[in-house]
Amino acid sequence: MDKILYFCNEKCINAEFVDMKEKSQVIFERNTVEFVTVAAEYCAFIERSEGMKRAELVDTLLKVLPLLYIKASMLPECEVMGEDGMEAFVTEEDYEVIRINLQEMMADRDDYLDVFVEDMKYSDTPIRKSIAEDLADVYQAVKDFVCQFQSGLNETMHDALATVRQHFAEYWGQTVVNTMRALHEVKYGANDDEEEEYDD
Repeated sequence: MDKILYFCNEKCINAEFVDMKEKSQVIFERNTVEFVTVAAEYCAFIERSEGMKRAELVDTLLKVLPLLYIKASMLPECEVMGEDGMEAFVTEEDYEVIRINLQEMMADRDDYLDVFVEDMKYSDTPIRKSIAEDLADVYQAVKDFVCQFQSGLNETMHDALATVRQHFAEYWGQTVVNTMRALHEVKYGANDDEEEEYDD
């Protein structure tokens, strides 16, 4: 009986070790590390963007957002292991500060028409969206991930990775693409005054 219990315990320990090893391999893969780097840079840029000229903001975002999308699309497949939900770090107040700051910089170019939204099924006209709100949505998803990943705990890091990957597929990846289209229009569809701003 003791031999059977020892065998079962040893088997469970080995299974846990293999499971932990697989988690470690996923969270330390090159694609994961590169995504974490770009995600942290996006968050840092958004946080320090207050008072920035719109041209500088748009130029930088048109470089960072495509990179963020590419790196997120290359994340390794993994599934949430824990039963508890992931801790949220971005508060409603944090979100509003970011959104309002971005909205002030985008000013009259903040709104854009979008056809790739769920509500479009019930509307005869395009839905009006906000670049600032989109960027704040992406910031919230990515910032929560970065903070969760910084825990240093393998299971938390693994589940944070699985969650951000799932949310990328479900909503914030599409938000990045839509926002890039709107930002492209702000930069390259600029009127004469805005062209002078970019020339300066």
